[in-house]
Amino acid sequence: MNEYFGSLEEESIRDNFVLVYELLDEVMDHGWPQIAEVKVLKEYILQGAHKLALAKPPQAVTNVVSWRTEGIRHKKNEVFLDVVEKLNLLVAGNGTVLFSEIIGAIKMRSFLSGMPELKLGLNDKALFDAQGRSGAKKAVEMEDIKFHQCVRLTRFETDRTISFIPPDGEFELMSYRLNTTVKPLIAVETAIETLGRSRVEYVVKVRSNFKARSFANNVDILVPVPPDVDSPSFKATMGSAVYEPDLECIKWSIRQLAGGKDVSMRATFGLPSVGGDEADAAKWRKRTVQVKYEIPYFTVSGIQVRYLKILDKSGYEALPWVRYITQSGPQSEFRLS
Repeated sequence: MNEYFGSLEEESIRDNFVLVYELLDEVMDHGWPQIAEVKVLKEYILQGAHKLALAKPPQAVTNVVSWRTEGIRHKKNEVFLDVVEKLNLLVAGNGTVLFSEIIGAIKMRSFLSGMPELKLGLNDKALFDAQGRSGAKKAVEMEDIKFHQCVRLTRFETDRTISFIPPDGEFELMSYRLNTTVKPLIAVETAIETLGRSRVEYVVKVRSNFKARSFANNVDILVPVPPDVDSPSFKATMGSAVYEPDLECIKWSIRQLAGGKDVSMRATFGLPSVGGDEADAAKWRKRTVQVKYEIPYFTVSGIQVRYLKILDKSGYEALPWVRYITQSGPQSEFRLS
């Protein structure tokens, strides 16, 4: 549905009710999943009312490989593979990590001719153990692995080989989770001090705990403040800070933060309720500092693509491209000191 009309919201469902009904009718038949590949659905269910529907389903629906049509041709045969990991963290005010997990996904964009077979090799701990290489230092133990329907599951269960004929275009090959204790890649410390009865001062310190040759891009640190603050003033050693009244927070933005760096920001506000209700003060202090960022060419789990082989009967040459990205997860949070 996201592919057809952008975003899945109440209003978009109302506006595209007939289209939603058609999609559900094709994806499910008597409770059984049928066509699940977006590109195949787009050949079968056309979006514009002025277009005529096909008289018969596309050939891919009746093929063994129902997610890919035959006769695909590209002038340049390429495969782009992105390993994207999101780090979820909850850190106490004293710096203790209360919860951490890594949610990973391997996303592909395939522009290959014919019916190619791809084989993907990762530094998978279970694979190394099966090969008698249990002492491998860089092996990663993945949990909750989910595959796209194109992956041969029996082959994976037998010898941990990820073998598949890819759909044409963009798709998510697999997702995984690592439930492991990880220190914050960007650590945040906050100190809050009341100045008399009508002023409050925040001191926010940030340290990047990754290698100096890496950079975190588009770093946003959201620090909660009481709802009635006014007259903000900021002083940051890097980036810029603004008060976001709609979010009831300070938004400190750093375009690019190198590894091994210490930066700080000081914010002062007028606060009529400093000497006010203790219950209200305790309520806003329970909110957490949120951190958002993206670190290219880096994975926190250490997962590596060992090889990506492309096999086709015609024997053409294809170029595989691999990229690693680490992002903050939706739960990258630090409790106020």
